[in-house]
Amino acid sequence: MVATPKPVSSVEFWYEFASTYSYLSAMRIEAAAAEAGVAITWRPFLLGPIFAGQGWSTSPFNLYPAKGRYMWRDMERSAAAMGLPFRRPDPFPQNTLLAARLALIGAQEGWVAPFSRAVYTAEFGEGRDVSKAETLVPLLDGLGLAGQQLVARARADEAIKNRLKIVTEDAQRHGIFGAPSFVTADGELFWGNDRLDDALAWAAGTHGGAAARR
Repeated sequence: MVATPKPVSSVEFWYEFASTYSYLSAMRIEAAAAEAGVAITWRPFLLGPIFAGQGWSTSPFNLYPAKGRYMWRDMERSAAAMGLPFRRPDPFPQNTLLAARLALIGAQEGWVAPFSRAVYTAEFGEGRDVSKAETLVPLLDGLGLAGQQLVARARADEAIKNRLKIVTEDAQRHGIFGAPSFVTADGELFWGNDRLDDALAWAAGTHGGAAARR
């Protein structure tokens, strides 16, 4: 008799390249997921349209200065604890449209994870401007990809442009209001880097709640 394969638990990792705390999650999620036995789907999207729907024209960390000051200091502490470089980029938040389109291509072609980590390292580890093609092309080249051609495709391909709009609309349908967010296969939503481990535990059925009793 052939044993029936056990279903693999999964979590969707919803992230925005302009999101500070998504940097922390992106750099640790694969190791944490492997330890928990959970598969990860990388879901890049844009927060701008979601913020606009709430009447915000920029990051809440800019709109509320006290919150912003706390966040930057918290990022310094958290990055240091994880052994990650950290440098505040200028401007903040950055225009991440091109990077998000490239990540969607990467999701189709199998290089989304290393590309996303490279973008975050350039942006929040080195303080570089990832809105610029001259920043992104070398990152792609460094992964053994054709950087110039991919950037040209991301700028011109209407299917990729439309895909990003659809993905961002999907985020709204999931009730996502910030990044990073994690959505389990049963639709449970977790928000924030400090909820990544809870999301993985829920997905793996090791959480103390309903998922563990299924």
